[in-house]
Amino acid sequence: MADTSGSNLEISVDQLGTDAIVRPSGRIDVDSSPELRDCLSAILSKESLPRAITVDLTGVPYIDTSGIATLIEALRIARHHQTIFSLQGLSASVLRLFEVTGVLALFDRGSRGEKVS
Repeated sequence: MADTSGSNLEISVDQLGTDAIVRPSGRIDVDSSPELRDCLSAILSKESLPRAITVDLTGVPYIDTSGIATLIEALRIARHHQTIFSLQGLSASVLRLFEVTGVLALFDRGSRGEKVS
């Protein structure tokens, strides 16, 4: 699935067995974060939930606090459903914002559930 409506954010979702990998590409900001929210909500509202969801931020050069709020909301829903929710591929600038906002420790990285560092 790819979504390019109205912003420069594209989102692809791949299924690997019982896991889902979400790959946004482009800036995640107040204009585009609703697209990411809709995509993650759709995955988290399926009848058969994935065992794990990994959001690969390799293609994201910029994220603002609305994007982080979207990821925290999805993390909360995933935990409620006992689905692993992790991040990977954080660039230096994206990682820095996660550190500055103090939310870095909330997220796991990789399929092994290690903390993002």
